[in-house]
Amino acid sequence: MVKIRLRRMGAKKRPYYRIVVSDSRAPRDGAFIEEIGTYDPLTENSEITVNAESARKWISNGAQPTDTVKRLFKKAGII
Repeated sequence: MVKIRLRRMGAKKRPYYRIVVSDSRAPRDGAFIEEIGTYDPLTENSEITVNAESARKWISNGAQPTDTVKRLFKKAGII
């Protein structure tokens, strides 16, 4: 199954996430199919940048967003 999930980047105690499309069997920070956005929780308003066209394409093709990514998409106005 294909999932849309967060990939953790950044230094220790300074997380920065990339929103990626990956196989559900791949590790959290492992191989991915496509990067479709970023999420920075440490900025003032939790900066979310998403390529809405790619996100909608993957969701229509059957990719399942995780609960956290679904919440971020709602905040960004994609879902």
